[in-house]
Amino acid sequence: MLEGGGEVLKEGVLHKRSGGWLQRWKQRHCVLTAEGLVLHRAGSPPLPLRAGRAKQLHFGDMKTVDGVERKGKYVYFTVVMVDRRELDFRCPQDAGWNALITLGMVRYQNRRAMEAVRCSRQKLAQRGIGLGVHSAA
Repeated sequence: MLEGGGEVLKEGVLHKRSGGWLQRWKQRHCVLTAEGLVLHRAGSPPLPLRAGRAKQLHFGDMKTVDGVERKGKYVYFTVVMVDRRELDFRCPQDAGWNALITLGMVRYQNRRAMEAVRCSRQKLAQRGIGLGVHSAA
């Protein structure tokens, strides 16, 4: 999915809240690329990506970044997935992870939309249907 995801946009530590009933904050080494976010367990080597050892959050599976709140030295935010799962994160206020994840998601969605338009135009051109703009004279 994210393997070979290209250029690393940001790399560093994020805290992810566990899903258990204790909901502890666990430190994760994260790598943000143009395709999504990869979370490695703290202490495991981040690169190269090892199958089964990292959680991959692809931008295509993300719906939004929600609930950004600043408390003390941390920024808390939630990544909402298309399947309605919610993943809670926190980072130091100056880290900017929430903004970079949001920006990456928007860029990914824009890139997909442009590819869809390009594909649609190619199909129309193959059928011989022109896309010229008609002007009213």
